[in-house]
Amino acid sequence: MRRVPRHLLRLLVTGALAALPLAATVALFAWVFALLRQSIGPSSPFGQWLGRIGLGVSESEMLGYLLGVALIVAVLLVLGLLTELGLQRGLVGLVDALVRRIPLVRSVYDLAQRFVNLVSPRAPSSTRAMRPVWCHFGGRDAPHSAVLGFQSAPEAVLVAGRPCLVVLVPTAPVPVGGGLLFVPEDWVTPAELSAEAITSLYVSMGVTAPQYLPSAPPR
Repeated sequence: MRRVPRHLLRLLVTGALAALPLAATVALFAWVFALLRQSIGPSSPFGQWLGRIGLGVSESEMLGYLLGVALIVAVLLVLGLLTELGLQRGLVGLVDALVRRIPLVRSVYDLAQRFVNLVSPRAPSSTRAMRPVWCHFGGRDAPHSAVLGFQSAPEAVLVAGRPCLVVLVPTAPVPVGGGLLFVPEDWVTPAELSAEAITSLYVSMGVTAPQYLPSAPPR
């Protein structure tokens, strides 16, 4: 009689483990949807502002909100088209000239603009420096531990008189946070991996490493 409960318990655990990836995916998307609804949904301050834009056309709050969203999407599409055609430079230059005249706003705007340049595929190579790298702690020529990260600044800085690169090392399994390290320049080498591959490695806690890294020869 004792074997039956153990067998059922084993089946229950096996089924739970099999359903865990799907459940985690559903839970993640549900959390993102709830966060977006709270931030930009119809009841949020931003959603109410969109609703007021659309209420000039319709008396329905939901329809007004949807019309406001459609208007914002249309503006972004037009801005994207102008950017693709290279016609937005005059407007961007005018906005830069106006915003940079305001002391406090200028600092925040400059920081946001530099971050966008890091992740934008259209940014020039001199400013797009968020690239995957290996950090060889202890030096490349000696036995060491290696860590994957992202170089967040193109140029080296001096730390205690030694050239160092600024490297962001994510955390596993949620690579949103991490540590900001100043690593000696000769300890850093480019990683022939995409940002998606590094994200997959951290999210899977290294389980997907054989998919992106060469296998070591058997001993």
